[in-house]
Amino acid sequence: MQIIREIAKKVAQIQNAGLGESMIRDLNDQINKLLREKGHWERQIRELGGPDYAKVGPRMLDHEGKEVPGNRGYKYFGAAKDFPGVRELFEQEPPPPPRKTRAELMKDIDADYHGYRVDDDGILTPLEQNEERQAIWNAVADWKLKKEMSIHGKAECSGQPQEEEEENIYAVAPEPDSDEDEKQTSEELLQPKFIAHVPVPSQREVEEALLR
Repeated sequence: MQIIREIAKKVAQIQNAGLGESMIRDLNDQINKLLREKGHWERQIRELGGPDYAKVGPRMLDHEGKEVPGNRGYKYFGAAKDFPGVRELFEQEPPPPPRKTRAELMKDIDADYHGYRVDDDGILTPLEQNEERQAIWNAVADWKLKKEMSIHGKAECSGQPQEEEEENIYAVAPEPDSDEDEKQTSEELLQPKFIAHVPVPSQREVEEALLR
């Protein structure tokens, strides 16, 4: 408790910018020294089985200070944060975090990364099926549209409408070209037709043939 009271007293004093740069720097060094001593005693108490004051104790005194990026441990309090050169250090961007090695990156890769468990809940499959049906429908509609445009384009190029050939139900047989053809056709129709007659044996003749 004595160290905490001493730190609180010096933190209050260092807020006065009229103390001068030398006095303020000295107070800032003393505060950092007391903070290190406080941390040492907190570790000693924890190792002896006592409470962990680093977790349950008041932290507002540490929060009063501001640590320069890249300068771990040393903090600036009160008017010391406005010293020439110190303010610029706070304005600088902190150094980028160290890049992970390939082994460290591969350590975090699991089945979820490769998408093996994407559809374990059964939600994605119906959505994909709907999208697939919609894509097929769009492809068919696009194909029909292109086909119609191609047909109309050919008809416009030929200057005649493109119509499908239909069977003429009113078609009649062609007429003879001349009187001679008509006469020849009539003679062919009037010519006698010969029918070959084959003799058929009677029942008696069949019986006599069987008895021989």
